Amino acid sequence: MRSLVFFSVVSASLALQLPFKVPFFQSTAPSEDDEPVRGTPKVAIIGAGAAGSSAAFWISKAQERFGVDVEVDVYEKTSHIGGRSLTVYPHDNDTFEPVELGASIFIKANKNLWRATQEFNLTLRDLSEEDNNLGIWDGEQLLLNLGNSWLGMLKIFWRYGILSPRRADSLVANMLKQYSTLYTTESPKWDNITDLAYSFGWMNLIESSGAEFFTSNGVSKQYVFELIEGASRVNYGQNIDSIHALEAACSISANGASQVEGGNWQIFEQFLNHSGANIYMNTKVSRITQKQSKSRPWVVHSDKGSTGYKAVIIAAPFHQTDIELPSALGSQIPEQPYVHLHVTLLTTTSPNINREYLALSPNENVPRMVLTTYEGVRQGRKAPEFNSISYHGKISEDEWVVKIFSEAPVEDKWLQSVFDNQVGWVHRAEFDAYPKLPPTSSFPPVRLDHGLFYVNAFEPFISTMETETLASRNVVDLLLNEEFGSSICGRRISGSTEDISPTDNNFVLGWDC
Repeated sequence: MRSLVFFSVVSASLALQLPFKVPFFQSTAPSEDDEPVRGTPKVAIIGAGAAGSSAAFWISKAQERFGVDVEVDVYEKTSHIGGRSLTVYPHDNDTFEPVELGASIFIKANKNLWRATQEFNLTLRDLSEEDNNLGIWDGEQLLLNLGNSWLGMLKIFWRYGILSPRRADSLVANMLKQYSTLYTTESPKWDNITDLAYSFGWMNLIESSGAEFFTSNGVSKQYVFELIEGASRVNYGQNIDSIHALEAACSISANGASQVEGGNWQIFEQFLNHSGANIYMNTKVSRITQKQSKSRPWVVHSDKGSTGYKAVIIAAPFHQTDIELPSALGSQIPEQPYVHLHVTLLTTTSPNINREYLALSPNENVPRMVLTTYEGVRQGRKAPEFNSISYHGKISEDEWVVKIFSEAPVEDKWLQSVFDNQVGWVHRAEFDAYPKLPPTSSFPPVRLDHGLFYVNAFEPFISTMETETLASRNVVDLLLNEEFGSSICGRRISGSTEDISPTDNNFVLGWDC
């Protein structure tokens, strides 16, 4: 979730640490023939990103509070914890602060991540004071050039009027108000995401494109196709007329953006570190099969053997895992296309983007964050060569770090022209960054079968680090209720208000009961 005008996709810092206790360093996974320790039921979690790490943490809460007897194994096919939360060092030099490649920011409304930073004593970097010198580029010209002063807001009102920003803010505020109930004792549980959308009154948000929703609610087309589209392109790599309105609203809701010093991945590392789970890194799961067994009906086949489990949580995008499921189960999960994003990090001694590239006169302000709109293409003009360019602070007296998001690789020659032939270190990465999010009312099932759950069913609905932790909390509650007659908060499913009376706004369901 991100901000209306001052969207940040920013750098973070990272200090490599190895805080894990002995169970983390498992050399081999248990075999299928191994009996659970003292008859303890076992649960497998596939993936150690935001969803998988938080799922292990939520299970540990039930263990701590109510003595739920369960052993948890987490399988991660890479050597990295945190999924799409990734960092790299400028110049490949760990004396510099690293830069976030993937999931970069979260806000105070993201109560699980925010609470985690407090509980785990992680240091937050407030990005609200960052240089918010913003421009909107259509491939040939800057449509909006805010500068870095109060005149920027006047420029917005001059170009779009007063009503459009206010109406957009109001629509997003209403969405966030409903969203915030997910942290209260009134939070629903769900195994059908369409039903959840209906209960929230969000069907129009998921069945309409961002363009249709905002314009039909009185926001000017110009504001929608310039500012809001700039946000949807930087945050989700998708145009405002192709992304559903709920995610478009999320992309302009990042007031008060922050990130963890040392890298956001540390939140997920700490989730696992506090969970007590056994973590198997560099362990790819190839198949999940069923067998006739009351205690261990699910068998996880990995490159380190086969193990039986009472329940399994798939906590990674299913079609990216290459896991084979029984056909009747795998067919329930529709193919989910992802935006293939190119991220280019570089250092430059140029204090700003080349004026000539942006077609600016010598006395015009050069924005330090340039977002893009596809509106020029709709009118037959040139397409932008990138989704966003943003400066992310200095690493030395005269050298800045810059991040570029683009749909295709950017060539060295182009980089030199954009930054006045003052490019130093360059790092390129590409990955499937976000699900494609067209208007829809159909989502994958959360519960695939008795004891088999899919956290990432939530991702085509809302795709953020935070909502993965909400989706995993819901799945863990369903699993605990189904298999152990319990939940994260005891012998009732989260969502019941019985015997719970939180007294302040700091209450966060799951963390508090």
